[in-house]
Amino acid sequence: MSPAQRPGYRSERTNRDTATTGKTTAMQQLGRTVELADRRRHPNQDGRLPVLFITVPPSSTPKMLISEFARFLGLPALERMNQIQITNAVCELLCEMSTQLVLVDDVHLMDTRSRAGAETSDQRKYLGERIPATFVYSGIDVEASPLLTGVRGSQLAGRFKIVRNQPLRYGSGADKQIWHDLVHGMDSALRLRHHRPGTLLTHAAYLHARTGGRMGSLSHLIREAALVSLLDGTEKITKKLLEQIELDSAAEQRARAPHRRRTPPQRQP
Repeated sequence: MSPAQRPGYRSERTNRDTATTGKTTAMQQLGRTVELADRRRHPNQDGRLPVLFITVPPSSTPKMLISEFARFLGLPALERMNQIQITNAVCELLCEMSTQLVLVDDVHLMDTRSRAGAETSDQRKYLGERIPATFVYSGIDVEASPLLTGVRGSQLAGRFKIVRNQPLRYGSGADKQIWHDLVHGMDSALRLRHHRPGTLLTHAAYLHARTGGRMGSLSHLIREAALVSLLDGTEKITKKLLEQIELDSAAEQRARAPHRRRTPPQRQP
């Protein structure tokens, strides 16, 4: 029995991310892995919902947060229910459906310096106590955000383990293999008429240098190149086409940054 399946067990994690490093993709992949594993353990049980995924709304209030849970579950008539009614309905349903993993994205939007943000943070803590599941929160630069400051922040920091999601490296053989697997996955997903499978892998080093190992920038680059190739009728991605695509400002600045040359050590006379 895994920890998340034990009655009354609660585990919490925060995924600390910088922009475009793939926090949402990582969360979705985690949810997919848990979902598939649960289906294998419990075949033909349609009443289960092992994973719930929501995104924190901007300027969120407690009712807005719990309403996102309810919308994911498909609960009707939310406009006629108050916050307490929605909360009770959500908690009861998630317990009935044996939910093991609750994924909450963009938690950095929860500003605990404001009254609404502080109350939303309290709502988050309350849900963690009512629902016997593993909670995983994802946000950008959460360590520098108000989320971990003050009395509420210290409680949050004391209950969570922070997992830092950094850009993928391209140094060791293992690093390159991870990057190649990611590029291969995107290459395999292309449905262009004249695309030759494996083409993107031949440009793996260039793609890493261009994007700085950031998954979001890589996805943007390949997706826009595919759209351009559809519009111009070529339906294939070449390095020349990739070089014409303009990425986000941060990625373009990194790509243009001059590489420092190492000065050879001077020999002693």
